[in-house]
Amino acid sequence: MDGFFKKLIGSLFFLKNILKKTSDVQPHKKALGKKGEVVAAKFLKKKGYKILQRNYRRKTGEIDIICYDRGSIVFVEVKTRGSDSYGPPELAVTEAKKKQIIKMASRYIAEKKVEGIDLRFDVVSVFYPPAKKHPAITLYKNAFTKTCS
Repeated sequence: MDGFFKKLIGSLFFLKNILKKTSDVQPHKKALGKKGEVVAAKFLKKKGYKILQRNYRRKTGEIDIICYDRGSIVFVEVKTRGSDSYGPPELAVTEAKKKQIIKMASRYIAEKKVEGIDLRFDVVSVFYPPAKKHPAITLYKNAFTKTCS
């Protein structure tokens, strides 16, 4: 019995360390994402976009930034990275994410009763290179369309 309890206690400490490491990572990623969204909104304003809403949330998803630009309502997905280990930020916008954004955009349009205006889907990539003070920001206009596969 004594060996059993030692193994049990060892397993519990192992699980505790895994959970602690997991919870430590999440707030950092979330904070980096929020920082990227703030930077992206400022960047878009400088480009002449009018910010209509940030963090449009419903049970089925979220749109990071909704803007007006040159006669179009623009739905912007912001992707932020602090490392290129997983590739450039913009590659994180998967087909599933595109479909979810399109559904959320349709919902937004229905809620606001907007008719007869062009819609556009842009992506803003925010990359904080290690040891650099300022991020690299890239805007991808018309990154995907409402008929994406």
